[in-house]
Amino acid sequence: MSSSSRVPPAPTAEVVPAPPAAISRRGVLVAGAAGAFTIATGAEAWAAGRTGRGGPPWPGHGGGHGGSVRRAHEFLGVMTDAYPEVNTGPRLAQSYADQLGLFSTAFVYDVALTICASLAGGHVERAAVLADGLVFAQEHDPAYDDGRLRQGYNAGPYTFYDGSEQAYGLELPDGTANIGWQFGFLGTAVGDMAWPGIALLHAYDVTGERRYRDAAVRIGEWILDNTWSERPLGGFSFGVDAANAPVPNGSTEHNVDCVAFFRQLDALAGGRRWRRAERHAREFVDRMWDRRGGYFYTGTNDGEEINPDPLPLDPATWSWLALRANRYGRAVDWAAADLAARDVAGTGNSQLPEGTSISGVTFSSASLTTTASYEGIPAHQDAVWLEGTAQLACALTDRGRGRRDAGRAEDLLAEVRRTQDLLGGGQTVGGAPLPARSGVVAASSLVDTGFGFGYFQVQHTGATSWYLMAAAGANPLQVGGLRRGR
Repeated sequence: MSSSSRVPPAPTAEVVPAPPAAISRRGVLVAGAAGAFTIATGAEAWAAGRTGRGGPPWPGHGGGHGGSVRRAHEFLGVMTDAYPEVNTGPRLAQSYADQLGLFSTAFVYDVALTICASLAGGHVERAAVLADGLVFAQEHDPAYDDGRLRQGYNAGPYTFYDGSEQAYGLELPDGTANIGWQFGFLGTAVGDMAWPGIALLHAYDVTGERRYRDAAVRIGEWILDNTWSERPLGGFSFGVDAANAPVPNGSTEHNVDCVAFFRQLDALAGGRRWRRAERHAREFVDRMWDRRGGYFYTGTNDGEEINPDPLPLDPATWSWLALRANRYGRAVDWAAADLAARDVAGTGNSQLPEGTSISGVTFSSASLTTTASYEGIPAHQDAVWLEGTAQLACALTDRGRGRRDAGRAEDLLAEVRRTQDLLGGGQTVGGAPLPARSGVVAASSLVDTGFGFGYFQVQHTGATSWYLMAAAGANPLQVGGLRRGR
């Protein structure tokens, strides 16, 4: 199970299936034909980049570090405030630029990151609007009143591929939340609950608004009631699918999230149940550690056996951010070395503009050897995953082992800033142009994760938020960890 973002599905005929492995949290908990719908627009956008139809790279690098941060926050603001004709109150930010082909989909993981990055940067009003959106979605689910959030919601109007109109924002005319049924984003995963819970508690810590804390408590209770695993490996299982059927997989990344979330609940809401839950999640994470290799396994399919392959980045970076355990500090170095990637224009299946290169890390060990294709476009084995690159910079900054960690983190952030300048030009949200050189694209070239989905060269709130938190020296997985960024 891997990581973070509400990721686009990759329902293509040519994707090489991953070895038996726990379903990624970024994978899509879909049901029915909608979940198998091909995202042709995203593939076309990627193909456009290959042929030069995506437009020239932005000129220059103007603005320096401060200018880059300002533009990145501007991007988050535009994604949050899109569709003003239907979103006058609580709302959720669209996750990706239109060019991905998921229209106005707002993945709750990405919304949580946007809240955290906004708080770290002092944009409290933006964070509160999005936190209110999560509370609204939780309180107005069309089918359940148990504290859950869905994987994704519709943030604004669009015309779906079959010609049907989706005419609303987060709130439907009947007062319920506009869940993302068109693509089948209806399931509830533990990681997709823990991250909004973390974000809501940070919002409570900054604003003092008790509704955020209360919503986070309901999220914690849902996790305890629905995913506590009694199987040999313990921890918390994946969640439920769109039909509300339990998914037995267990994710290292999800359980790292739970350690951080339950610790934060204990600190801000109190209660012995949260300390017990934190221990339960931590025991699972400890079992996933490979001491000889210096990395974490991805998780388990059945709660009884560990999946040895592929090895994703997220548990390596997030384990430091959440646990700060010296015994696991080697995982950060493993990620920096074993998942290193350098995308060079004109080599392999690179999508970069002529004469450019981007360095960083990729999604997993499988990404480095992939032969997968998406809509006939082959993935690039040396592509850089920008969200993960920013995560690594965040972990190195937080670890702070002298000049070496600081220098490596700054080098990674410099690469992210270069992508902000070079890639994503001409992209839109709700049909409106995005500000120049603002958001960070998800990938330098097409990344295959090894978990059945890929990342495209499309501007992404998740990648942009991790960049902003890393640049601010913030740590969203620690109690009060966003204050350093302010």
